[in-house]
Parts: sequence; structure tokens; C-alpha cells
Amino acid sequence: WALHLKNVTISLSGQYECSFATYPHGTKAAKMQLIVKAEEEQHYVKEVWLNQTLEILCLEDMTSENLSNYPLKWLVGGNGRKEELVTKEPSSPAVYRNGSTLYGQRVRLGFNNTLKIFPTKITDDGRVFSCHVAYHPERVRKSSTTVRVFGK
Repeated sequence: WALHLKNVTISLSGQYECSFATYPHGTKAAKMQLIVKAEEEQHYVKEVWLNQTLEILCLEDMTSENLSNYPLKWLVGGNGRKEELVTKEPSSPAVYRNGSTLYGQRVRLGFNNTLKIFPTKITDDGRVFSCHVAYHPERVRKSSTTVRVFGK
């Protein structure tokens, strides 16, 4: 016997019981405690000098897992909208979304799926770059980094 839950939310946390009648032993029952945790998103702030190379790590706390085994994407947010910069499928080359007038050819995916931007511009200041890793068909881990650009 199995219970299948769809569209799981925190409100589904609680104790579940399965009981059924057996002959000749009577009723059998089993209880299980379900704890549903909210997705956590790490947020960082990165400081960089104007015209330098900006490198942002994807999911800094995932040291034991190899990110190249999972689909991922990098997005940038600002002015109330998000724009996809690059996507990467396992065992495939990265796909760059070069339609951006702000980022076009300045974006590259580096070692360990680090986002590299060169050169940094004053327009990068305050932008939020986020990395999304689909480690399960229905689960995504995210990290976001707000960039602070300093002039010399």
C-alpha cells in the first residue's frame, strides 16, 4: 500500500496512519510522521572592482555533490525582471542566451559552473545573479548573489 501526495506543501506535515483489516488477525495499522521542509535559498553579496572579472560560485555549500550531474541555469535580476544568461545540461555544452544588451558576450561558464563576467560595468551594481540546480525532477536548489561594483 502506498500514499502518493502531489503538490506537497508545508501544510501537509503531520502524522499519517494506514490501517486495514486482515483475517483472522484483525486490524493492522502503521503510523508515519511526515515533515515537509521549505526550500532554502542561500543569498550572498559579492564585491568587485569596476572592469575586473567577476566570478560567482553556484551553491557554495554543495561541496560533496558534483554539479555537472544536474541541469542548471544562471539568471540575472534587476528592474523587476529576470533574464536567463546560461543553461547547462549534464554532459552537454553550455547554452548562452546572448540576446542581452547588458551581458551579451561578457558571460562565460567557468570551472564548477562558476559564472564569470568580464569586464564588470557600473550597470552590474545591485544586480542579483541566481543559480538554479535541478537535482530532482521536482526539486530545485537555488543560490543568489547581489553584486556590488566599486570604481577605482
